[in-house]
Amino acid sequence: MSVSSKILHLSLLWLGVFTLTSCQGEAEQCEMIPGSMSLPVLEKKGDITLGGLFSLHDMVIEPSLSFTLTPPPTQCTRFNFRTFRWMQTMIFAIEEINREGKLLPNITLGYKIYDSCSTPHQALKAAMELMGSKGDPGTGGDVQDEGICHGAVPVVIGDGGSTQSLVVARFLGVFYVPQVSYFSSCACLSDKKEFPGFLRTMPSDFFQVDALVQLVKHFGWTWVGVIAGDDAYGRGGANIFADKVRTLGACVALHEIIPKNGAQTAIKTIISKIRSSKARVILVFAVEQDAETLFDGVLRHGLMGIQWLASEAWSTAAVLSTPKKYHRILQGSMGFAIRRAHIPGLQNFLLRLHPSYPDAHKDPFLTPFWEEVFQCSLGVQVEGQEQRKAPCSGEEELGSVKNIYSDVSQLRISYNVYKAVYAIAHALKAMRNCEKGNGPFPQQACPDVDSIQNWQLLHYIKQVDYLNSFGDEIKFDENGDPAAMYDLVNWQLNSNEEVEFVTIGKFDEITTAGKQKLQIQARNIVWNGNLTEVPLSVCSSICPPGTRKAIRLNFPICCHDCVVYAIECVRCLPEFWSSADRTVCIPKKVEFLSFSDTMGITLMAISLFGSFCTCVVVFIFTWHRNTPVVRANNSDLSFLLLFSLTLCFLCSLTFIGRPSEWSCMLRHTAFGITFVLCISCILGKTIVVLMAFRATLPGSTVMKWFGPAQQKAIIASCTLIQVIICTVWLVVAPPTPRQLMPRESAIVILLCEEGSAVAFALVLGYIGLLACICLLLAFLARKLPDNFNEARLITFSMLIFCAVWVAFVPAYISSPGKYSTVTEVFAILASSYGLLGCIFAPKCYIILLRPEKNTRKHLMSKPTDKF
Repeated sequence: MSVSSKILHLSLLWLGVFTLTSCQGEAEQCEMIPGSMSLPVLEKKGDITLGGLFSLHDMVIEPSLSFTLTPPPTQCTRFNFRTFRWMQTMIFAIEEINREGKLLPNITLGYKIYDSCSTPHQALKAAMELMGSKGDPGTGGDVQDEGICHGAVPVVIGDGGSTQSLVVARFLGVFYVPQVSYFSSCACLSDKKEFPGFLRTMPSDFFQVDALVQLVKHFGWTWVGVIAGDDAYGRGGANIFADKVRTLGACVALHEIIPKNGAQTAIKTIISKIRSSKARVILVFAVEQDAETLFDGVLRHGLMGIQWLASEAWSTAAVLSTPKKYHRILQGSMGFAIRRAHIPGLQNFLLRLHPSYPDAHKDPFLTPFWEEVFQCSLGVQVEGQEQRKAPCSGEEELGSVKNIYSDVSQLRISYNVYKAVYAIAHALKAMRNCEKGNGPFPQQACPDVDSIQNWQLLHYIKQVDYLNSFGDEIKFDENGDPAAMYDLVNWQLNSNEEVEFVTIGKFDEITTAGKQKLQIQARNIVWNGNLTEVPLSVCSSICPPGTRKAIRLNFPICCHDCVVYAIECVRCLPEFWSSADRTVCIPKKVEFLSFSDTMGITLMAISLFGSFCTCVVVFIFTWHRNTPVVRANNSDLSFLLLFSLTLCFLCSLTFIGRPSEWSCMLRHTAFGITFVLCISCILGKTIVVLMAFRATLPGSTVMKWFGPAQQKAIIASCTLIQVIICTVWLVVAPPTPRQLMPRESAIVILLCEEGSAVAFALVLGYIGLLACICLLLAFLARKLPDNFNEARLITFSMLIFCAVWVAFVPAYISSPGKYSTVTEVFAILASSYGLLGCIFAPKCYIILLRPEKNTRKHLMSKPTDKF
């Protein structure tokens, strides 16, 4: 909103507050400001009176003020049939509720309706009269609230325009009077700190803009123009749209404002900018009156071939769709419209109006409506005064005339009015049904239904939540907004050259999981110019082969020039790298852990040396196989453990060399199985050591359950589980070779991808589980009273093993390229050397260098020293 608009709104607000608070004296009734005149009002008495604000006229004729005489009454012009239908819908809903008597039994609703004439000043004057005009204080829902005059209504329905609602909402919000708007969609009105009493049955522009942005994204438009009306609705919505559409990478070709005074110079400038921008898609975010001003200028200057996008304010406006003069420029237009409904009985209710029907003389809006529809005069001709219209014959019937007033095929805003009335009725019902001692107010108090307090009614309207007869859920969110649901309508001409609003999609802000908010039936769309192909709206076309993009200075990023290459360039394939002078594509260097590079040779040497050391230990144990050290704790398990350690050293060689399908499958499975076999042997030895001590207790027979056969069964069972895991891994998602070819890098990295991260984690996890169990058992047996306690050696070996593999996980994840493979090989070799050194080095030391300790007597005696 502009600064001048804010100043005007604040000035009007303080004027209204001053006027109302002046009624708090001793007088029983409110007095109007001296010199002011009451506005025309349509009212009907009831137990509870609902206020209504409708812009029945599109503009006000500003009088020339002399400041010496009383200003003349405000003169509103350009009667709006569409808004008059909305007003009649409010009366229809009230009378329907009164007639059925189900919602509010023994209670009648009345109404008090004013014309706001599409201007903030007139809307505020009407709101002031709703809050405390002259009249009988005993009628129309007398309210005795502090700061509110006699005769004030407890709730107001309206206004239509966002600009009028901003002024009215600030005024009514001071007194927490609930206001339910049917057509104000400005996102600014969702601010509950500034507008505490404002609610609406019209979705916020925030959701409409979201739908429009999704539409632009769906059709791939990157160069879109935005034209807004000069009011809170137009400026606010257009600004949100421009900000959001830029986040998609699209650009705003132009952003213009339609002047309220319809200045032809400004309109001509807008048309000129549309032509120069070359944008094919233009969004007009404005009310129907401003849109009409723009399209009159479009016709006058012959602008054709534009795909117009409509905001919901004019997406189904009859003032633009009915006159055939607009068909050639607006045919194919599309926009979002709120949901429509068929209200039974409404059309007959609309057609009941006639100057001769009872109480017609009390309706100040019937005469201008009737005279505008039939272009005749209901007034008495004064002699000597020129009669502009012929007198009405009295035989005119609304049913014989086809216009927007009696057209009930597009009941969208009318449906909003209908929902607003019923929402208030449901709130009043909830107030009357409040159970004493179980109310929503302090000390669980219920409201006094005989003296309605504004803030209490506001609370109940906010809590409204019900399913109406049309199957729609009626409720308000924390901002007073309803759920956003729109129909995407397309303006298509039928065989009679009349515009039909064809629904080609929908937008639902609240969608179920897996569904898109925006759904479009593209095959049903007819574009501007009766085309079936999506119009292209870009600042610059895609550059043809042999040219490149050149950014235009001081232009949006969507605009570029196509410049011919000095030399024809071809992008290199991912396997190749451009030469330094950009003249040829050369193959990238292939990187993997090979037998020829220094790292591969070093790891291979360490692996073979480990295997050789293991073979030396096997030779020593074989040569001294009958000695106590070798025979202690099952020599068969020791030889099986040495065999598995040899395989552990050798399996690291499978990680070196160019990855292939077979090497990738072999390296991970061989590693997993050999290490489980190794740990299983150590686990068997640990269990035997622990049970052997328990077997020395008198009467113990535990060793018969842990004989050689049982030990082999433990090893076979533990290894079989790993074999099954690896087999499933290879069948379901085996490791496969993979090439990493980043364009910014001069190398191609060859590596083995695990295939299944879950399976790889299971293999490592199972090894870790066995190692932890083995460590725990060895730790428990570390202090058994033997001079040569193998459990102590196993504890040290398992500590080293676990430390290596705990450190391996983060190092493996963070290592780039071939270094992840190097990390894995290093972990295999380090843990293998740890097992070999901790378990077998002390035994070889005794066998070779301290043969005097290699006796049964020494091994079974109590320890005198510690290793």
